[in-house]
Amino acid sequence: MSRLQAREINSAEDARRIVEERGLSHVKVGLFDIDGVMVGKYMRRDKFFHALKEGFAFCDVVLGWDSKDELYDNVKYTGWHTGYPDAALTIVPESCRDVPSEHDMLLFLAEFSGPAEGVCPRGLLRRVLGKARDMGFIAHGALEYEFFLFQETPETIREKGFRNLKPLTPDMMGYSMLRSSVHSELYHELLELAESMDFPIEGLHTETGPGVLEAAIGVDEALAAGDKAALFKTFTKVWAQRRGLMATFMAKWSPDYPGQSGHIHLSLQHADSGVSAFFDADKPHQMSDIQRHFVAGQQQLMPEFLAMFAPTVNSYTRLIPGFWAPTDATWGVENRTTALRVIPGSEKSQRVEYRLGSADANPYLALAAAIGAGLYGIERKLEPDEEIKGNAYELDHPEHQALPQTLWEAAQRLKASLPARALFGDDFVEHFAATREWEERQFRRHITDWELDRYFEII
Repeated sequence: MSRLQAREINSAEDARRIVEERGLSHVKVGLFDIDGVMVGKYMRRDKFFHALKEGFAFCDVVLGWDSKDELYDNVKYTGWHTGYPDAALTIVPESCRDVPSEHDMLLFLAEFSGPAEGVCPRGLLRRVLGKARDMGFIAHGALEYEFFLFQETPETIREKGFRNLKPLTPDMMGYSMLRSSVHSELYHELLELAESMDFPIEGLHTETGPGVLEAAIGVDEALAAGDKAALFKTFTKVWAQRRGLMATFMAKWSPDYPGQSGHIHLSLQHADSGVSAFFDADKPHQMSDIQRHFVAGQQQLMPEFLAMFAPTVNSYTRLIPGFWAPTDATWGVENRTTALRVIPGSEKSQRVEYRLGSADANPYLALAAAIGAGLYGIERKLEPDEEIKGNAYELDHPEHQALPQTLWEAAQRLKASLPARALFGDDFVEHFAATREWEERQFRRHITDWELDRYFEII
């Protein structure tokens, strides 16, 4: 019997066998919280083998604190009022990955089960995809991320107060062959890491801005696409820091440069035949009725679901005209000024690009929202507004296409959304909206440099 490879793991028995074959005393087990931050631990092999069959427990505080480990004071699911008990988790055997920087080490993802499943990001995406299956569809997705690289460390950025940071490279050099050739060793390392950890990169190039790259992750079924995107963000940061660099996926780190997107490419196939549900050669732009309804649902629910695509205070600094980010719930064909870009193609490539998402979004939640909204449109046979032709920034749009302008407003829209509650469940909507309200309140506690400069002396 040949030695198992990480990508071949499909069952608990496979997972046990590969750990035994490698003689590992411990494995890594990780999961993703509401903000898309990966948490986890090393687990001794005997405990891991037991967890494969029976599951394991993890303190539910990881669903009850923010990205700075500060405890929410406004959520129902967990808190001091519950005593922060353990929550049940299930190992996902087929998520097995090699960890190249740790010799033969293996990484497995876990997902919350029991009551915590209602607020689990990966569980939410899985439930939305279950709905798609029930409707006769399989969803495929691929995410592409822009991220900045800096010649900094976690220590130096704090010593500098996050000011006067040194990007990997200077100046605005999008698609630069010069930059990618001079730093080819770094590019090759990242490409090799992505291949070895099964989030292969289809395209990697510089974007417009100092030290900014864009990586397009390969397409897969949507749940696997979420895993790939979440792992890409985490281990790109790991890779950078191990080389004395830092990568950031925050939506906008400087007012002088475009923000960082997390675009989502989506398509549906008929589950019974595997044939594209979006492609119809006899329709304009090859858009089938199903794709048209899907886009209509995404457009209609975009203002209500915005918090799941733009989940931080910083996200809203990106959504301004002229910086390659959409500002209204619009759609167009091959139009990069709109929020939804329909990409005509063959039966294999016909898709829609959800351009609203920023790099700071939790990929599981962004995928769940983008797909769930599309399914909503299919169920109700919704029709999209008129297609935008030309520059969407220069046109006046109807009021219903306006997007929330702040995280607080977006949280209120989500909390009041009946479609969100129907698609995602009351537990998730209440919990996630509360965490976004908390995030906005944390921001309001602080005085910015802009306020000091504007008001300190003159007012």
